[in-house]
Amino acid sequence: MAVTAQVKSLTCPNCGGGVEVRGYARTLNVVCINCLTILDASTPELVILQKFEAQERTQPLLPLGYRGKVRGEDFEVIGFQVRRIVVDEQPYEWHEYLLVNPFKGFRYVTQYDGHWNYIQTISAVPENTSVGGRPAKRYEGVLYRHFQTAFASTVFVMGEFPWQVRVGEQVQVQDYIAPPKMLSLELTEGEANWSLGEYVEGREVYQWFQIKEPPPRPEGVYANQPAPKTTNAGSRWKTWLLLNVILFGMMMAFFMTARQEKVFDRSYSFSPLTKGEASFVTEPFELKGRTSNVEVSVKTDLANNSAFFNMALINQDTGQAYDFGREVSYYSGSDSDGSWSEGKASDTVTIPSVPSGKYYMRVEPEMEASSVGGHGVNYAIQVRRDVPVNLFFWLAAIVLLIPPVLGSFRGSGFERRRWQESDYAGGS
Repeated sequence: MAVTAQVKSLTCPNCGGGVEVRGYARTLNVVCINCLTILDASTPELVILQKFEAQERTQPLLPLGYRGKVRGEDFEVIGFQVRRIVVDEQPYEWHEYLLVNPFKGFRYVTQYDGHWNYIQTISAVPENTSVGGRPAKRYEGVLYRHFQTAFASTVFVMGEFPWQVRVGEQVQVQDYIAPPKMLSLELTEGEANWSLGEYVEGREVYQWFQIKEPPPRPEGVYANQPAPKTTNAGSRWKTWLLLNVILFGMMMAFFMTARQEKVFDRSYSFSPLTKGEASFVTEPFELKGRTSNVEVSVKTDLANNSAFFNMALINQDTGQAYDFGREVSYYSGSDSDGSWSEGKASDTVTIPSVPSGKYYMRVEPEMEASSVGGHGVNYAIQVRRDVPVNLFFWLAAIVLLIPPVLGSFRGSGFERRRWQESDYAGGS
């Protein structure tokens, strides 16, 4: 149902200007828009309660009298005030707008540095609790952590109010947050008022009242501002866990379906002291099935020595060669710190995407003659077809870590900036 304003035009006793009172029975004070004198709306003659002494006026972003559709209900802006807190001798001011619907009552919209909240009073008293030794409140099953306690004073007013408003009036304000919600308690002598606020984007507020120009850009991080999606580490870690389960299933399926067929296994000996050509070719062997990888391993009996193997896997029919070289070294001993070892007496190389066909190996071992002490090396060459390789899965798992890790870093930075504005700035 639309708001039906019952406007009563009166005259300000201070400046003679027109004053509009909308006729709601709960309006106690009205502020002359011309001279900003606070008047008693409960008396027919509009008794002066307080005169505005400051020189500067504050222009509201939501003009008085504007009507809008606020979350499906019609509301009209009837009051505006500027409130201030002082922290470490630094003043901070925010704007409060009073909205009214004759059937729904009053609502509030606040704005601070481009951050907006939609607020309504609540009658229930939240439950006292604590988190990490700090005060907290529980309301409707939601835990709200204490953010700040300060004394707020009213420094500027315009429009109508259902309470006795005064410039210079001071109240204690306690804020508890559970983004995007915030519980606030205002304490005066003998009175405690609770309200529940919800963070809203400025563009949404402007859409309510069909204001065409863009709202002020938000600055910094506000107390109950929800974290951006890019900082939502919790959902990203859940996604990471799900993707890793899928990845692990794929790896298991890959391992179970791999043929791991041994197609060649021969042993040889080599000494650099032996005259003649060191290189040789093996007898042919067949690689069957679909195009897949080939694993070539060299196992030696090296001890405190090293050898190098130039090798090639060659297709007998096409002559296509896969050349590679592997150095194998193994040293061990003991010293004052105990036993030690370095290197391995074996090595493996995996050749990806090798078509089926007849193949042979070309092998050329090398060793330093001065290092063998009259001894060579015994070694075995083994060739296996379609061997599962888990490197891809490990790389994929590492790549999947990037989004949640970045989200965690961004989230912690966002929360750090949020709490730097609280009573716990600099704390954990």
